[in-house]
Amino acid sequence: MKYESLELAGLAERLIAARKAAELTQEEAAIHLSMSRPTFIAIEKGTRRPKHDELIKLSGLYDVPLNNLLRNAARPQPLSPHLRAGLDMSANEQPELKFAIEILSAYIDDYSYLESLVNSRMTTSFPPQLRVAPGPIEKFAEHCAQEERSRLNLGVHQPVCTPRKVLEEVGVHVFLEKLDSKLSGLYVFVPDFGYCILINRVHPRERRNWTIAHEYGHFLLDRDKPGVDYVKPLQRKPQNERFADAFAAAFLMPETGVQRRFYDEIERSGDFKVADLCRMADYFAVSMQAIAFRLEGLGLIPRGSWDAISEAGVLMKDIKQEAGIASAANHDSLEPYPQRYRLMAVEAFEKELITEGQLARLLRCSRIQAREIVEQCSKTPSDNDGISSSVTFSLSRSLLAGTVG
Repeated sequence: MKYESLELAGLAERLIAARKAAELTQEEAAIHLSMSRPTFIAIEKGTRRPKHDELIKLSGLYDVPLNNLLRNAARPQPLSPHLRAGLDMSANEQPELKFAIEILSAYIDDYSYLESLVNSRMTTSFPPQLRVAPGPIEKFAEHCAQEERSRLNLGVHQPVCTPRKVLEEVGVHVFLEKLDSKLSGLYVFVPDFGYCILINRVHPRERRNWTIAHEYGHFLLDRDKPGVDYVKPLQRKPQNERFADAFAAAFLMPETGVQRRFYDEIERSGDFKVADLCRMADYFAVSMQAIAFRLEGLGLIPRGSWDAISEAGVLMKDIKQEAGIASAANHDSLEPYPQRYRLMAVEAFEKELITEGQLARLLRCSRIQAREIVEQCSKTPSDNDGISSSVTFSLSRSLLAGTVG
């Protein structure tokens, strides 16, 4: 696209956003360009087209690739996630939250850019937004999870070991990035683009699966309200949080599937032990805590069973090793962006719509890695971290005779 045909309004919006992100004033930017402040303001108003050398200087000053500034579209509006009730509002200013928002915003911008380059819009398949029914919110969430599993052809009892893949196939955009440990995910619904989830890639697979299902519950219930999912539980959870938690449990661990595994084990051995709990967690690709709470909630094992296991102070990796469960492979992709994003970037490169350098920036990798990705496309952790410890209770101890001692 020729620079002279670039829409000034979109360019002005990107320049303003880049300057504010760099935390610079109009006066500082004008001085850098050796021009008066009124002249610079005219650039940001879209009434004066900046010269080529001026754009290059601004690109360097703002530390933004020139290609990003020259995209012929308005920059997406800043994401403004709301914080849950009970959270300190000052958390909105925490550097780690700002970092996560900037990452997700950049991915959305790049994704939209690639869609426009290759002229491809994703077909989505979403149910209407839910209207909360009267009665216990947990019961309603259980019903919604069963309905959604049926709509997505997931069956009534099978595990969902790759929730990211399942949701991306129906139009959800899931990104992975290393975030602060307090943050497990960020979600937002962007008009004219879609629903986006940013997941903390440093968390173990079980936690990532839970976060994805949890955030999808938010989308079904309150998709137009962006928000932040914190790892630390709240003392008082609002209704939408209780719905998302209950939805995630029922979506990943369907009642009939949990009951089938439980009663099969009872029939086989006449008991249900800690080792069986561990194997069931592995089967449903969730944490031991999640499956224990699910079994407790369904009345299959006594309340307090998980608390007794947790109070023993044993690391989950040691429990798994004792139960003979090997470290699970990452069934879900750890790619930072959806597969469709990568394929569109490669398509744009092969059609010579972007350079190799631009491809590498879009794929967040080196040029060598970008070449390898093009070639590939052309062909066709434990719940707790810490020091090792030995298992201090027997995995053969029953979970039916009472709480674990």
